[in-house]
Parts: sequence; C-alpha cells; structure tokens
Amino acid sequence: MARSTARKRALNTLYEADEKGQDIPSLLAERIARPGAQTPLPDYAVQIVRGVADHRSDIDHALDAYSTKWTVRRMAVVDRNILRIAVWEMLFEDDVPDKVAIDEALGLAKTLSDDDSPSFIHGLLSAIGDHKDDVFADIAEAQRRRDQAEAEKRRLASPTAPGFLTSGGVSGHGDGQSMEDEAGAEAVEAEAAEAEAGASDQSDVAETSNVTDGTDAGETDAAAASDTADSTAADEATTSEGSEAAVSDDPEVAASDTANIADTADDADTADSSDVSAVPASSDSALA
Repeated sequence: MARSTARKRALNTLYEADEKGQDIPSLLAERIARPGAQTPLPDYAVQIVRGVADHRSDIDHALDAYSTKWTVRRMAVVDRNILRIAVWEMLFEDDVPDKVAIDEALGLAKTLSDDDSPSFIHGLLSAIGDHKDDVFADIAEAQRRRDQAEAEKRRLASPTAPGFLTSGGVSGHGDGQSMEDEAGAEAVEAEAAEAEAGASDQSDVAETSNVTDGTDAGETDAAAASDTADSTAADEATTSEGSEAAVSDDPEVAASDTANIADTADDADTADSSDVSAVPASSDSALA
C-alpha cells in the first residue's frame, strides 16, 4: 500500500483521538484490534501514529516556536494533525526527505482542509526545515530537562534515599506519604502550629489576669487586716478605761471612803461641842 494512503489513515486516527480527547496510544490499540469496516491499518500508518504520540510534545513545541499566525491549540484540528505528521517525518524519519514530507502534507490539506490552510502549512513547515539545527537543539535541551527530572525521581525512590526504608519506598522523607501528599500535610501542620501558638497566647493572658486578680485580692485582705487591728486597739483602749473606772468599786477603796466620811462627821461634832462650851458664864448668871 502506498505511503500516501498510510498517511491518510494515520491522519484519520490522530484526528479522531484529538476530537475525542482520547490519548493516542489507547485509540491506536483499539483500531489495530478492531479496524471495523476498514482494512487493517497499514504498518506505516501505525508507525506514524506511534511516532507522533511519542514525540508530540517536541513536535508541538516546534510548531508553536515557528508559527507566525496560530498556536497549535488554536489551529484547526485537521491542520495541526497534518502538520504533526509532516514534522515527525522531517525530524524523526530519516527515510523521508523534507520536500516529500511537505508535499504530502500540502496534498492532504488541499483535500481535507480549507483554502487558506495549504499556504499556512507550507510556510510553517518550510520555516522548521530551514531551522532544523535549532529545532534539534531545543529538543535536546527539553530531553535533558526530562532526564534530569526522571533522575531526581529515581533518586528519591532509591533505597539509598533518606527515609526510604521507613517510608516503605513511597518517598525519600521517611513519612510513608507520596511527594504530592506531603505538601498538604505540611500545610495542615503549619495551621496546627499557628492554632497552638494562639492557644498559648490566650493561656498567658489568662495567667496574667489571675496574677493581677491575686494581687488585688491580697491588697484587699491587707486592708481588711489593718481595719481589724485598728478595731482591736480601740477595744483594748475601751477595756482599759473601764478597768480604771472599776477601781472605785474595790471594797478597800470603799472602806477608805467610809472612814473619811466618819472622820469628817466626828470633826463636825467636836466643833459643835466647842461652840457650846464657849458660851460665857456671866450669861448664865445674868439669867439667874
């Protein structure tokens, strides 16, 4: 079967996968197993579809880099898949000259696409052909970055990675979680730490309040004790005055007072007697 027919069958498969949003290898496997009413896919058609699937990232990057009109995502579905086939042949299929790949793409565009598509496709493929060395350099750099990322992934999964044994080989951190889950766990731990810090601050405020309340209570108790002391002193003074007043009620003191009263009475009687004896005798004679 001619390669032109194989290219068209490959285009049908790529177009169908693009329209459905299905990954290319799975749809290719279905078409190989169940070709339906069509004849089985030609070998070269299978080779094209697998090649585009394997290198689609690099192919689309080259198309975006040299397209002056549309990005790959904004191109018509049929146009971008015609371009993908041609770029794969130009970059990764040494048996196909660039001119042949471009001519075959233009033939498909004239048959299956609109009137403006052939000129757009021709200009874009010619630009890529003119800068193949730069395109290959970009592809090599992209591959280097992918290899570096894969090497880092293998390093974290290696038995020599820190924590590999305790994590059961899930990650290199020894926590038994996948690398994606660890970011969420760290966020939860950060929130818990903030909550704990807030609770600690509230506890400190409460303790400060209790200390202040205790100080106020101590001052109140001291004032009450002072008032009690003053009251006690006043009571003692009153008791002392009462004791001094009570001395006159003592029997000895009372007896002394009685004796003084008796002496005073005797002195009075003596004075009266003196007064009587002092009357002159001549007076009596005169009376006689």
